[in-house]
Amino acid sequence: MDVKDQAAIVTGGASGLGLATARRLVAAGARVVICDLPTSQGEAVAKELGSGTRFAAADVADPAGMEAAMAAAEALGPLRVLVHCAGRGGSQRVVDRDGKPMPLEHFEAIIRVNLIGTFNVLRLAAAAMARTDLVGEERGICILTASIAGYEGQIGQTPYATSKAGVIGLTLCAARDLASRHIRVCTIAPGIFDTPLLGRLPENVRAALNASVPNPQRLGVPDEYAMLAMQIIQNPYLNGETIRLDGALRMPPR
Repeated sequence: MDVKDQAAIVTGGASGLGLATARRLVAAGARVVICDLPTSQGEAVAKELGSGTRFAAADVADPAGMEAAMAAAEALGPLRVLVHCAGRGGSQRVVDRDGKPMPLEHFEAIIRVNLIGTFNVLRLAAAAMARTDLVGEERGICILTASIAGYEGQIGQTPYATSKAGVIGLTLCAARDLASRHIRVCTIAPGIFDTPLLGRLPENVRAALNASVPNPQRLGVPDEYAMLAMQIIQNPYLNGETIRLDGALRMPPR
């Protein structure tokens, strides 16, 4: 799909993977809505990226907030592209060292953002895309973000791994469900990427993470995620697929 003069929405677009993707979409001529939390740098980022870019503050799991974000995107032109990068982490064992069970609220909070939020964004973006005219063989493309933790959850990652496994499971079903609307759905499952969260880790921890990746032996950089997102957008035969982007990393138990 050619994104020039088409509208796109990028969740989590104020930093990391989302920001790198927004930059590439803008460079390709898309009109982009950056959706992120009100506390993010989204407003400043939108101004930096140019007059065709807007910021919409919203929690991805909030229906009203995301409906407003979709309306902002549709105001820029036909909504053709969703890249959903927003999410959260949080490590805790099912039973802690004192024998106490994980608070259910902790599990629910991560599922709410990472899985319910993903579906909320997907359903609203797909409905907006379904209202557009066909361009060649398609109306739009929805790109979701999982994690290799969805395949190989490490100790302490139960809520996060469960949420990302849910996104992986959603991908093919949603692609088939939306096939009659000519809307594609794909997911990227990143390994360990050099995002602001990892940037706060001590250097020795970062060095160990680098060494764990077979090749290239380093953390991924956000623009490599953005490159893959653009390749999915441009290739109309990619559909229903979750693509690992991890340098051949397979995560150990801990």
